[in-house]
Amino acid sequence: MNNIPSVDLADFLSEDPARKQKFVDEIGSAYEEIGFVSLKNHFLDDQLVEDLYKEVKGFFALPVETKRQYEIEGLGGQRGYVSFGKEHAKGKKEGDLKEFWHFGQEPAADANLPEEYPENVIVEERPYFNATGMEAYRMLEKTGIYVLRALALYIGLEEHYFDKWANNGNSILRPIHYPPITEEPQGAVRAGAHGDINLITLLMGASTGGLQVLRKDGQWIDAIPEEDELVINVGDMLERHTNNKLRSTIHRVVNPPKEQWHTPRYSIPFFMHPRSDMRLDCLEACIDENHPKAYEDISAGEFLHQRLVDIGLIKK
Repeated sequence: MNNIPSVDLADFLSEDPARKQKFVDEIGSAYEEIGFVSLKNHFLDDQLVEDLYKEVKGFFALPVETKRQYEIEGLGGQRGYVSFGKEHAKGKKEGDLKEFWHFGQEPAADANLPEEYPENVIVEERPYFNATGMEAYRMLEKTGIYVLRALALYIGLEEHYFDKWANNGNSILRPIHYPPITEEPQGAVRAGAHGDINLITLLMGASTGGLQVLRKDGQWIDAIPEEDELVINVGDMLERHTNNKLRSTIHRVVNPPKEQWHTPRYSIPFFMHPRSDMRLDCLEACIDENHPKAYEDISAGEFLHQRLVDIGLIKK
């Protein structure tokens, strides 16, 4: 396997039970094997993608002092701007070579959440930035719900098992800017090797290159989707909940060859988180004699807090 498998969401959405089952089998086995797929026929249309990139590039082109006005202390980077080099991979000291923005959930009035989410931060200089970002947020969330429905069926659960946890969940849309590299990085890369914290991640922008995935045999492979495909991977929460049946694969964003240092890179991952009161305890359906329970019981909120400390976004 020298690239990640490609799957078609249109199969799952079709009225044909055989096509739907084909998608369930394909995505489930891919997530057992390598933890990544590229997905076509999602809910993001080309115009929305174009508009979002225009807004994101416009924001990151603002002066540093302007962007820093949107860096909100005390939120652990969960909303607004996070400046260059602030975040690092778990276990690393060197900051990643990136700056980014966070859009967060705007829950329904009847969501009945156990905690209040922070308000999204409004960018005054870019009048369409927030509306465009939140439109993309909703389309990625909708896509993610269907992927989770397929995975619920794959692991033997009721199809809508994840719906109540992922709807109004603590998900984050993160436009990232990797600026041009101007001098030899001292041990730093654009994004150090890591697993994602959440249930699943839906990534726009991987077609620009740099994303690598660690295979079971220890080899790094390039993840190269088609231009109109999303890359979707399993996060640590789902790996834990499925008792390692579905794999949260280590991945990284490597620095480009020296002759391409002058080119910036943009990518836009959607980190799909559940509500904080979801239990991540290992599912009974995923525990047997050959696969004993691998993790202690924990809630999504407790697990998220632990990991934000690990990556340097909040203090203990």
